[in-house]
Amino acid sequence: MPHPSRRALLAAATTTATATALGITPAAAEDHPRPGGKFRTGFERLHDDGYALLDGERVGVVTNPTGITRDVRHIVDVMHSDDRVDLVAVFGPEHGFRGTAQAGGSEGYYDDPATGLPVYDTYLKSGQPLADIFTASGVDTVVFDIQDAGARFYTYIWTLYDCMVAAQLAGKRFVVLDRPNPVTGRAALGPILHKEFATFVGREPIAQAHGMTVAELARLYNGEFLTTPVPLETVLMAGWRRNEFYDESGLPWVPPSPNMPTPETALVYSGTCLFEGTNLSEGRGTTRPFELLGAEGIDRKWAEAANELGLAGVDFREAYFAPTFSKFQGKTVGGVQLHVHDRESFDPVRTGIGLLITAKRSWSGFAWRPDNWIDKLTGSTQVRTMINAGAGVDEVVGGWRDELGAFRAVRRKYLAYR
Repeated sequence: MPHPSRRALLAAATTTATATALGITPAAAEDHPRPGGKFRTGFERLHDDGYALLDGERVGVVTNPTGITRDVRHIVDVMHSDDRVDLVAVFGPEHGFRGTAQAGGSEGYYDDPATGLPVYDTYLKSGQPLADIFTASGVDTVVFDIQDAGARFYTYIWTLYDCMVAAQLAGKRFVVLDRPNPVTGRAALGPILHKEFATFVGREPIAQAHGMTVAELARLYNGEFLTTPVPLETVLMAGWRRNEFYDESGLPWVPPSPNMPTPETALVYSGTCLFEGTNLSEGRGTTRPFELLGAEGIDRKWAEAANELGLAGVDFREAYFAPTFSKFQGKTVGGVQLHVHDRESFDPVRTGIGLLITAKRSWSGFAWRPDNWIDKLTGSTQVRTMINAGAGVDEVVGGWRDELGAFRAVRRKYLAYR
Protein backbone atom coordinates (compact mmCIF):
# COMPACT_ATOMS: atom_id res chain seq x y z
CA MET A 1 0.00 0.00 0.00
CA PRO A 2 1.25 3.51 -0.71
CA HIS A 3 2.44 5.48 2.28
CA PRO A 4 0.69 8.80 3.07
CA SER A 5 3.03 11.13 1.20
CA ARG A 6 2.81 8.98 -1.87
CA ARG A 7 -0.96 8.91 -1.57
CA ALA A 8 -1.00 12.70 -1.33
CA LEU A 9 1.00 12.97 -4.51
CA LEU A 10 -1.16 10.53 -6.38
CA ALA A 11 -4.54 11.58 -5.08
CA ALA A 12 -6.70 11.69 -8.21
CA ALA A 13 -3.54 12.19 -10.26
CA THR A 14 -2.22 8.65 -10.53
CA THR A 15 -3.60 5.57 -12.17
CA THR A 16 -2.92 1.88 -11.69
CA ALA A 17 -3.47 -0.72 -14.37
CA THR A 18 -6.95 -1.44 -13.03
CA ALA A 19 -7.99 2.19 -12.82
CA THR A 20 -6.66 2.88 -16.28
CA ALA A 21 -8.57 -0.01 -17.76
CA LEU A 22 -11.78 1.42 -16.29
CA GLY A 23 -11.02 4.85 -17.81
CA ILE A 24 -11.66 8.38 -16.60
CA THR A 25 -14.83 10.17 -17.57
CA PRO A 26 -14.83 13.90 -18.34
CA ALA A 27 -16.91 14.57 -15.26
CA ALA A 28 -14.24 12.93 -13.12
CA ALA A 29 -11.29 14.55 -14.86
CA GLU A 30 -8.80 16.03 -12.41
CA ASP A 31 -8.82 19.80 -12.10
CA HIS A 32 -5.50 21.07 -10.73
CA PRO A 33 -5.50 24.74 -9.73
CA ARG A 34 -2.24 26.64 -10.08
CA PRO A 35 -0.93 27.20 -6.54
CA GLY A 36 -0.03 30.87 -6.55
CA GLY A 37 -0.47 30.83 -10.32
CA LYS A 38 2.38 28.33 -10.76
CA PHE A 39 2.34 25.61 -13.37
CA ARG A 40 4.19 22.39 -12.45
CA THR A 41 5.20 19.43 -14.57
CA GLY A 42 4.89 15.84 -13.44
CA PHE A 43 8.58 15.81 -12.54
CA GLU A 44 8.25 18.97 -10.46
CA ARG A 45 5.41 17.40 -8.49
CA LEU A 46 7.44 14.22 -8.02
CA HIS A 47 10.45 16.22 -6.83
CA ASP A 48 8.39 18.43 -4.53
CA ASP A 49 7.03 15.31 -2.83
CA GLY A 50 10.54 14.09 -2.11
CA TYR A 51 10.37 11.31 -4.73
CA ALA A 52 8.08 9.35 -2.41
CA LEU A 53 6.62 7.51 -5.39
CA LEU A 54 10.06 5.99 -6.08
CA ASP A 55 10.98 5.20 -2.50
CA GLY A 56 12.88 1.93 -2.20
CA GLU A 57 12.93 1.34 -5.96
CA ARG A 58 15.85 0.95 -8.35
CA VAL A 59 14.91 3.45 -11.05
CA GLY A 60 15.61 3.75 -14.77
CA VAL A 61 14.53 6.79 -16.80
CA VAL A 62 13.42 6.89 -20.44
CA THR A 63 14.19 10.43 -21.52
CA ASN A 64 15.97 12.78 -23.91
CA PRO A 65 17.12 16.43 -23.83
CA THR A 66 13.54 17.60 -23.16
CA GLY A 67 13.50 16.03 -19.71
CA ILE A 68 14.43 19.28 -17.99
CA THR A 69 13.43 21.46 -15.07
CA ARG A 70 12.32 25.04 -15.62
CA ASP A 71 15.89 26.20 -14.83
CA VAL A 72 17.05 23.91 -17.68
CA ARG A 73 18.75 21.24 -15.58
CA HIS A 74 18.23 17.72 -16.87
CA ILE A 75 16.13 15.55 -14.57
CA VAL A 76 18.71 12.74 -14.77
CA ASP A 77 21.37 15.10 -13.43
CA VAL A 78 18.99 16.33 -10.73
CA MET A 79 17.93 12.84 -9.65
CA HIS A 80 21.45 11.44 -9.80
CA SER A 81 22.65 14.08 -7.34
CA ASP A 82 19.80 13.38 -4.89
CA ASP A 83 20.30 10.51 -2.43
CA ARG A 84 16.53 10.11 -2.11
CA VAL A 85 16.50 8.42 -5.56
CA ASP A 86 18.28 5.20 -6.47
CA LEU A 87 18.79 6.01 -10.15
CA VAL A 88 20.66 3.15 -11.85
CA ALA A 89 20.02 3.46 -15.60
CA VAL A 90 18.96 5.71 -18.47
CA PHE A 91 17.16 4.59 -21.63
CA GLY A 92 17.62 6.68 -24.79
CA PRO A 93 15.05 6.86 -27.64
CA GLU A 94 15.47 7.98 -31.26
CA HIS A 95 18.02 10.84 -31.42
CA GLY A 96 19.49 9.60 -28.13
CA PHE A 97 19.44 10.55 -24.46
CA ARG A 98 21.59 13.64 -24.97
CA GLY A 99 20.13 14.28 -28.46
CA THR A 100 23.21 13.93 -30.64
CA ALA A 101 21.66 11.78 -33.43
CA GLN A 102 19.67 12.93 -36.46
CA ALA A 103 16.33 11.45 -37.61
CA GLY A 104 16.45 7.69 -37.87
CA GLY A 105 19.46 7.43 -35.55
CA SER A 106 20.37 6.83 -31.92
CA GLU A 107 23.41 7.02 -29.65
CA GLY A 108 23.86 3.32 -28.90
CA TYR A 109 24.97 1.98 -25.51
CA TYR A 110 27.46 4.01 -23.46
CA ASP A 111 28.23 5.31 -20.00
CA ASP A 112 27.03 8.89 -19.57
CA PRO A 113 30.11 11.09 -18.94
CA ALA A 114 28.22 13.46 -16.64
CA THR A 115 26.79 10.86 -14.27
CA GLY A 116 28.53 7.59 -15.04
CA LEU A 117 25.15 5.95 -15.49
CA PRO A 118 24.75 3.27 -18.16
CA VAL A 119 22.66 4.52 -21.10
CA TYR A 120 20.75 1.80 -22.96
CA ASP A 121 19.52 2.31 -26.53
CA THR A 122 15.76 1.65 -26.98
CA TYR A 123 15.44 2.89 -30.57
CA LEU A 124 13.71 0.33 -32.84
CA LYS A 125 13.59 -2.14 -29.95
CA SER A 126 10.30 -3.52 -28.69
CA GLY A 127 8.70 -6.60 -27.17
CA GLN A 128 10.94 -9.19 -25.52
CA PRO A 129 14.26 -7.69 -26.72
CA LEU A 130 13.36 -4.41 -24.99
CA ALA A 131 12.08 -6.30 -21.95
CA ASP A 132 15.46 -8.04 -21.78
CA ILE A 133 17.16 -4.64 -21.69
CA PHE A 134 14.99 -3.58 -18.75
CA THR A 135 15.82 -6.86 -16.99
CA ALA A 136 19.56 -6.49 -17.65
CA SER A 137 19.53 -2.93 -16.30
CA GLY A 138 18.38 -4.15 -12.89
CA VAL A 139 15.62 -1.56 -12.49
CA ASP A 140 12.40 -2.09 -10.54
CA THR A 141 10.60 0.95 -11.97
CA VAL A 142 10.82 2.52 -15.42
CA VAL A 143 10.09 6.27 -15.48
CA PHE A 144 9.14 8.05 -18.72
CA ASP A 145 9.65 11.81 -19.16
CA ILE A 146 9.83 13.10 -22.75
CA GLN A 147 8.21 16.14 -24.38
CA ASP A 148 5.81 15.12 -27.17
CA ALA A 149 4.84 17.15 -30.25
CA GLY A 150 1.17 16.11 -30.46
CA ALA A 151 1.23 14.02 -33.66
CA ARG A 152 0.64 10.28 -34.10
CA PHE A 153 3.76 9.87 -36.23
CA TYR A 154 6.10 11.54 -33.70
CA THR A 155 7.91 8.44 -32.50
CA TYR A 156 8.30 9.22 -28.80
CA ILE A 157 4.69 8.27 -28.07
CA TRP A 158 5.44 4.84 -29.55
CA THR A 159 8.63 4.63 -27.51
CA LEU A 160 6.24 5.12 -24.59
CA TYR A 161 4.00 2.34 -25.90
CA ASP A 162 6.87 -0.06 -26.57
CA CYS A 163 8.38 0.60 -23.15
CA MET A 164 5.04 -0.05 -21.44
CA VAL A 165 4.70 -3.37 -23.25
CA ALA A 166 8.29 -4.32 -22.43
CA ALA A 167 7.94 -3.28 -18.78
CA GLN A 168 4.91 -5.55 -18.46
CA LEU A 169 6.85 -8.46 -20.00
CA ALA A 170 9.78 -7.83 -17.66
CA GLY A 171 7.59 -7.46 -14.57
CA LYS A 172 8.52 -3.82 -14.02
CA ARG A 173 6.45 -0.95 -12.70
CA PHE A 174 5.93 2.01 -15.08
CA VAL A 175 5.64 5.68 -14.14
CA VAL A 176 4.84 8.52 -16.58
CA LEU A 177 5.73 12.09 -15.66
CA ASP A 178 3.44 14.39 -17.62
CA ARG A 179 4.28 17.41 -19.77
CA PRO A 180 2.06 19.68 -21.91
CA ASN A 181 0.83 18.84 -25.36
CA PRO A 182 2.50 21.86 -27.01
CA VAL A 183 -0.35 22.42 -29.48
CA THR A 184 -3.09 22.10 -26.83
CA GLY A 185 -5.29 19.16 -25.96
CA ARG A 186 -8.49 20.70 -27.30
CA ALA A 187 -9.37 18.20 -29.99
CA ALA A 188 -8.36 15.08 -31.85
CA LEU A 189 -7.98 15.73 -35.59
CA GLY A 190 -7.33 13.77 -38.74
CA PRO A 191 -7.54 10.18 -39.93
CA ILE A 192 -7.30 7.15 -37.66
CA LEU A 193 -4.60 4.54 -38.16
CA HIS A 194 -5.76 1.21 -39.59
CA LYS A 195 -3.96 -1.64 -37.86
CA GLU A 196 -2.63 -3.17 -41.08
CA PHE A 197 -0.58 0.02 -41.52
CA ALA A 198 1.01 -0.14 -38.06
CA THR A 199 4.69 0.89 -37.91
CA PHE A 200 6.91 2.84 -35.52
CA VAL A 201 5.16 6.01 -36.75
CA GLY A 202 1.85 4.55 -35.57
CA ARG A 203 1.35 1.37 -33.56
CA GLU A 204 -2.34 1.68 -32.69
CA PRO A 205 -5.53 3.33 -34.04
CA ILE A 206 -5.35 6.88 -32.74
CA ALA A 207 -5.90 10.19 -34.56
CA GLN A 208 -3.19 11.91 -36.57
CA ALA A 209 -3.31 14.85 -34.12
CA HIS A 210 -4.31 13.05 -30.92
CA GLY A 211 -4.90 16.05 -28.62
CA MET A 212 -3.62 14.23 -25.53
CA THR A 213 -0.69 14.43 -23.13
CA VAL A 214 1.73 11.53 -22.72
CA ALA A 215 0.14 10.55 -19.41
CA GLU A 216 -3.30 10.47 -21.01
CA LEU A 217 -1.91 8.42 -23.89
CA ALA A 218 -0.36 5.98 -21.42
CA ARG A 219 -3.75 5.51 -19.79
CA LEU A 220 -5.35 5.02 -23.19
CA TYR A 221 -2.74 2.45 -24.20
CA ASN A 222 -3.15 0.53 -20.96
CA GLY A 223 -6.92 0.59 -21.11
CA GLU A 224 -7.46 -0.09 -24.81
CA PHE A 225 -4.42 -1.64 -26.48
CA LEU A 226 -2.20 -3.61 -24.10
CA THR A 227 -3.32 -7.24 -23.90
CA THR A 228 -2.05 -7.36 -20.32
CA PRO A 229 -1.90 -3.93 -18.66
CA VAL A 230 1.37 -2.82 -17.10
CA PRO A 231 1.37 -1.63 -13.44
CA LEU A 232 1.04 2.03 -14.41
CA GLU A 233 1.17 5.23 -12.42
CA THR A 234 0.98 8.72 -13.85
CA VAL A 235 2.03 11.96 -12.19
CA LEU A 236 -0.05 14.70 -13.77
CA MET A 237 0.79 18.35 -14.17
CA ALA A 238 -0.60 20.99 -11.85
CA GLY A 239 -2.30 23.93 -13.48
CA TRP A 240 -2.37 22.87 -17.13
CA ARG A 241 -5.54 23.54 -19.15
CA ARG A 242 -6.45 21.78 -22.39
CA ASN A 243 -6.70 25.02 -24.37
CA GLU A 244 -3.19 26.21 -23.50
CA PHE A 245 -0.33 26.36 -25.99
CA TYR A 246 3.22 25.62 -24.91
CA ASP A 247 4.30 29.22 -24.43
CA GLU A 248 1.58 29.63 -21.82
CA SER A 249 3.24 27.03 -19.58
CA GLY A 250 6.27 29.20 -18.85
CA LEU A 251 8.57 26.27 -19.57
CA PRO A 252 11.66 26.67 -21.74
CA TRP A 253 11.44 24.90 -25.09
CA VAL A 254 14.09 22.29 -25.83
CA PRO A 255 13.85 20.80 -29.33
CA PRO A 256 12.53 17.24 -28.82
CA SER A 257 14.34 16.30 -32.03
CA PRO A 258 16.70 18.18 -34.36
CA ASN A 259 13.92 19.15 -36.78
CA MET A 260 11.48 20.37 -34.11
CA PRO A 261 13.28 23.62 -33.22
CA THR A 262 10.33 25.67 -31.92
CA PRO A 263 6.78 25.28 -30.61
CA GLU A 264 5.68 26.85 -33.91
CA THR A 265 7.16 23.84 -35.69
CA ALA A 266 5.01 21.55 -33.56
CA LEU A 267 1.94 23.64 -34.41
CA VAL A 268 2.15 22.76 -38.12
CA TYR A 269 3.89 19.38 -37.85
CA SER A 270 0.85 17.09 -37.65
CA GLY A 271 -0.19 18.37 -41.09
CA THR A 272 2.96 19.22 -43.01
CA CYS A 273 4.90 16.12 -41.97
CA LEU A 274 2.72 14.42 -44.61
CA PHE A 275 5.15 15.83 -47.16
CA GLU A 276 7.63 13.20 -45.99
CA GLY A 277 5.45 10.91 -48.08
CA THR A 278 6.05 12.92 -51.27
CA ASN A 279 8.98 13.94 -53.47
CA LEU A 280 8.81 17.49 -52.09
CA SER A 281 11.09 18.79 -49.36
CA GLU A 282 9.40 19.09 -45.98
CA GLY A 283 11.95 21.74 -45.02
CA ARG A 284 14.55 19.51 -43.39
CA GLY A 285 17.91 21.16 -43.74
CA THR A 286 16.46 24.66 -43.27
CA THR A 287 15.87 26.81 -40.20
CA ARG A 288 12.11 26.31 -40.63
CA PRO A 289 11.49 22.58 -41.08
CA PHE A 290 7.84 21.71 -41.74
CA GLU A 291 7.03 25.41 -42.23
CA LEU A 292 8.94 25.54 -45.54
CA LEU A 293 7.87 23.09 -48.26
CA GLY A 294 9.03 22.89 -51.85
CA ALA A 295 10.80 21.28 -54.80
CA GLU A 296 12.68 22.19 -57.97
CA GLY A 297 10.30 23.56 -60.57
CA ILE A 298 7.64 24.94 -58.19
CA ASP A 299 6.84 28.64 -58.54
CA ARG A 300 4.34 31.16 -57.16
CA LYS A 301 1.36 29.19 -58.48
CA TRP A 302 1.37 26.85 -55.48
CA ALA A 303 1.18 29.64 -52.90
CA GLU A 304 -1.60 31.29 -54.92
CA ALA A 305 -3.58 28.05 -55.09
CA ALA A 306 -3.10 27.35 -51.37
CA ASN A 307 -4.27 30.85 -50.40
CA GLU A 308 -7.35 30.46 -52.59
CA LEU A 309 -8.49 27.60 -50.33
CA GLY A 310 -9.20 30.10 -47.57
CA LEU A 311 -7.88 27.79 -44.84
CA ALA A 312 -8.48 29.15 -41.35
CA GLY A 313 -5.70 30.82 -39.43
CA VAL A 314 -2.91 30.53 -41.99
CA ASP A 315 -1.46 32.35 -44.99
CA PHE A 316 1.03 30.98 -47.52
CA ARG A 317 4.02 32.90 -48.83
CA GLU A 318 5.84 32.11 -52.05
CA ALA A 319 9.26 30.99 -50.80
CA TYR A 320 12.63 29.82 -52.12
CA PHE A 321 15.22 27.96 -50.08
CA ALA A 322 18.25 25.65 -50.37
CA PRO A 323 18.24 22.71 -47.90
CA THR A 324 21.64 21.95 -46.36
CA PHE A 325 20.74 18.25 -46.06
CA SER A 326 17.95 15.79 -46.86
CA LYS A 327 15.88 16.26 -50.05
CA PHE A 328 17.34 18.70 -52.61
CA GLN A 329 20.48 19.20 -50.55
CA GLY A 330 22.38 22.25 -51.83
CA LYS A 331 19.79 23.05 -54.49
CA THR A 332 17.52 26.08 -54.61
CA VAL A 333 13.88 25.03 -54.62
CA GLY A 334 10.58 26.89 -54.80
CA GLY A 335 7.54 26.40 -52.65
CA VAL A 336 5.62 27.89 -49.76
CA GLN A 337 6.13 29.01 -46.21
CA LEU A 338 3.24 28.68 -43.78
CA HIS A 339 2.49 31.74 -41.64
CA VAL A 340 0.00 30.90 -38.89
CA HIS A 341 -1.71 34.11 -37.86
CA ASP A 342 -4.49 32.66 -35.71
CA ARG A 343 -3.45 29.51 -33.89
CA GLU A 344 -6.84 29.16 -32.23
CA SER A 345 -8.61 28.52 -35.55
CA PHE A 346 -5.72 26.85 -37.37
CA ASP A 347 -6.32 23.19 -38.26
CA PRO A 348 -2.95 21.59 -39.09
CA VAL A 349 -4.31 18.37 -40.58
CA ARG A 350 -6.84 20.09 -42.85
CA THR A 351 -4.07 22.46 -43.89
CA GLY A 352 -1.74 19.57 -44.71
CA ILE A 353 -4.41 18.00 -46.89
CA GLY A 354 -5.05 21.29 -48.67
CA LEU A 355 -1.35 21.70 -49.37
CA LEU A 356 -1.05 18.17 -50.77
CA ILE A 357 -4.04 18.74 -53.07
CA THR A 358 -2.81 22.10 -54.34
CA ALA A 359 0.77 20.88 -54.78
CA LYS A 360 -0.45 18.01 -56.94
CA ARG A 361 -2.70 20.29 -59.00
CA SER A 362 -0.21 23.13 -59.49
CA TRP A 363 3.04 21.20 -60.08
CA SER A 364 3.29 18.51 -62.74
CA GLY A 365 6.29 16.94 -61.04
CA PHE A 366 4.37 15.97 -57.89
CA ALA A 367 4.74 12.32 -56.85
CA TRP A 368 4.19 10.14 -53.82
CA ARG A 369 7.20 8.32 -52.43
CA PRO A 370 7.48 4.97 -54.25
CA ASP A 371 7.07 3.03 -50.97
CA ASN A 372 3.72 4.81 -50.34
CA TRP A 373 5.05 6.14 -47.04
CA ILE A 374 2.10 8.52 -47.10
CA ASP A 375 -0.13 5.55 -46.23
CA LYS A 376 1.94 4.87 -43.09
CA LEU A 377 1.71 8.54 -42.10
CA THR A 378 -2.04 8.88 -42.67
CA GLY A 379 -2.80 5.35 -41.47
CA SER A 380 -4.49 3.95 -44.58
CA THR A 381 -4.67 4.26 -48.37
CA GLN A 382 -7.64 6.61 -48.15
CA VAL A 383 -5.91 10.00 -48.33
CA ARG A 384 -3.61 9.02 -51.19
CA THR A 385 -6.31 7.38 -53.29
CA MET A 386 -8.81 10.19 -52.76
CA ILE A 387 -6.30 12.87 -53.72
CA ASN A 388 -5.28 10.84 -56.76
CA ALA A 389 -8.95 10.67 -57.75
CA GLY A 390 -9.24 14.48 -57.64
CA ALA A 391 -11.07 14.88 -54.32
CA GLY A 392 -11.20 18.31 -52.69
CA VAL A 393 -10.31 19.21 -49.11
CA ASP A 394 -13.83 18.82 -47.71
CA GLU A 395 -14.25 15.44 -49.36
CA VAL A 396 -10.92 14.08 -48.08
CA VAL A 397 -11.48 15.39 -44.55
CA GLY A 398 -15.04 14.05 -44.58
CA GLY A 399 -13.68 10.60 -45.42
CA TRP A 400 -12.45 10.02 -41.86
CA ARG A 401 -15.32 11.71 -40.00
CA ASP A 402 -16.95 8.55 -38.62
CA GLU A 403 -13.69 6.91 -37.53
CA LEU A 404 -12.54 10.13 -35.88
CA GLY A 405 -15.85 10.43 -34.03
CA ALA A 406 -15.44 6.90 -32.67
CA PHE A 407 -11.89 7.62 -31.52
CA ARG A 408 -12.96 10.86 -29.83
CA ALA A 409 -15.51 8.90 -27.80
CA VAL A 410 -12.82 6.48 -26.59
CA ARG A 411 -10.30 9.26 -26.01
CA ARG A 412 -12.76 11.14 -23.81
CA LYS A 413 -12.59 8.42 -21.14
CA TYR A 414 -8.88 9.05 -20.55
CA LEU A 415 -8.70 12.85 -20.50
CA ALA A 416 -7.31 14.03 -17.18
CA TYR A 417 -7.49 17.83 -17.53
CA ARG A 418 -10.22 20.36 -18.16
